[in-house]
Amino acid sequence: MATKPVEAGLRRRVGFGLLTLYGVGVMVGAGIYVLVGAVAGHAGTWAPLSFIVAALIAAPSGFSYGELSGRIPEAAGEAAYLRTATGWPLAGAAAGLAVVIVGVVSAAVVLQGGAGYLRGLIDLPEPVLIIGIGLGLGSAAIIGVVESLLLAAVLTTVEVVGLAIVIWAGATGEAAVQPEIAFELNMLGVATGAILAFFAFLGFEDMVNMVEETREPQRTVPLAIFAALAVTAVLYILVCWAATRVVSVDQLAASRRPLTLVYETATGRSAAFLALIAVAAALNGVLAQIVMSSRVLFGLGRFLQPLSVFHHAHRRFRTPVLATVLATGVTLALALTADLVALAEVTSAVLLLVFVSINGALIVLKRAGPAPEGTFVTPAWLPWFGAIGSAVAFVWTVI
Repeated sequence: MATKPVEAGLRRRVGFGLLTLYGVGVMVGAGIYVLVGAVAGHAGTWAPLSFIVAALIAAPSGFSYGELSGRIPEAAGEAAYLRTATGWPLAGAAAGLAVVIVGVVSAAVVLQGGAGYLRGLIDLPEPVLIIGIGLGLGSAAIIGVVESLLLAAVLTTVEVVGLAIVIWAGATGEAAVQPEIAFELNMLGVATGAILAFFAFLGFEDMVNMVEETREPQRTVPLAIFAALAVTAVLYILVCWAATRVVSVDQLAASRRPLTLVYETATGRSAAFLALIAVAAALNGVLAQIVMSSRVLFGLGRFLQPLSVFHHAHRRFRTPVLATVLATGVTLALALTADLVALAEVTSAVLLLVFVSINGALIVLKRAGPAPEGTFVTPAWLPWFGAIGSAVAFVWTVI
C-alpha cells in the first residue's frame, strides 16, 4: 500500500541575532523620520520623555507576546493564541486575517513611499519601481527565511547607521535657542506625544510569527522581542534628544523631514544621503510585512480548511511559497491602485484592538493553568497593563 508523502514543513534556521535585527528593522522604519517632529510639537524639549513613556506602554504587550510564543509556539501567533484562549476557531481566524490585512496594507503604504523616494534617485516611472521592488522582495522572501532575514539585517544596519549619524550630528552641533515654553513640562503634551510615539514601536508583534523557524523558540523569541524593543527605544530617545538639542521645536514640528533638518542645521551640509536610508527603511518594511503575512497565512491554514492550501512549505526552499506569492501580489495590487492613507489609519486601530485581545488571551490562559516548563513567564498583572495601554491608544486613534 502506498504511503502518503510527508508534508514539508518550515525549517528552524533563525537564531537570536537575525530575529532581533528583524524586529528592530520592522520598528525602526520610515515613521521615525517624521514622528520626531510631531512628538516635539506636543512635548517640546521633553519629547524624549514621550518616547520613554511610549516604550513603557509597548513593553507589557511585548512581554505578553513573549510568554504566548512559548505557550503556543505556532506561526499565525495571534490566531493561535485567541483560538486556544477562547476555544473558538473563528475568533482566532478573525485575529489572524486582521493581522494579514494590516501587514499587506502596511507593506503597500511603505512600498508607495519607498518608490517615491527611489524615483528621486532613479528616473523611472513609479509603477515600474513599485513592481520591480515588490517582485524583488517577494522573490527574496521565497528563496529562504535566512536569506530574506539576512537581507533585512543589512537594510536594518543601514537604517541604524543613518540614525547614528543624525544622533552624532545633533550631539556635536551648536545648541539651538529654544523658546521658554519648550522647556516647560506639560504632562498633557508629553502624554499626547507618547501616544504618537507608541506607533513607532509597532512591529515587535510580527516577530512571534517566525517562531516555527526559530531555534530554541521558547528562549530565543522572548529574548529577541525584549532586545529589539530595548535597542529601538534607545535609538528613538537619542534621536529625539539630538533633534531637540540643535533645532527649535517649532521648526521640528513644522518640518516634514525633521531628521534631514537636524543634520543640515547641525553640520551645514546636505543630508541627501538620508533619502537612500529612507529607501532602505522602506525596503525593509515591505520585506518584513511580506514575510510576516505569509507566515500568518501558513499558520491559519493549519486549522482553517478554506486556507489549508497555504499550510505548505516548498520542499527545497522550506518557505510558504504560495502564501508569499499571495502576500506579494496583494501588496503590489494595493500599492499600484489604492489611496492608502485612510486605510492605513484604520489598520493601525485594528492592530491596537488585536493587542487588547492578545493581552486578554494571556490573562485567560494564565488562569487556566501554568505555562509549559522552560517558557518565559510574565507577572500576572502585566498583561492587564498591556490591555489598558493598547485600549487607551485605540481610543486616542479613533477620536
